[in-house]
Amino acid sequence: MRQASQSDARKKDTREKIQLGGLIAKAGLRYEKRALVLGLLIDGASRIKADEAERERLTAIGAEAFLDDTE
Repeated sequence: MRQASQSDARKKDTREKIQLGGLIAKAGLRYEKRALVLGLLIDGASRIKADEAERERLTAIGAEAFLDDTE
């Protein structure tokens, strides 16, 4: 039972990482250096913690990018 639970957790973690990698590719950052991508994410995380308007602006940009997928 415990082994099945650990396996399910690993599968869930793997799926999440694959999805996050897909977001990096969708953003056009697939071929950028990892340090740059991490820097962008760290900077963005600090910006959205400090500024609700920035969070909303970036959310709108992301939502628009997802809408482009359906076309």
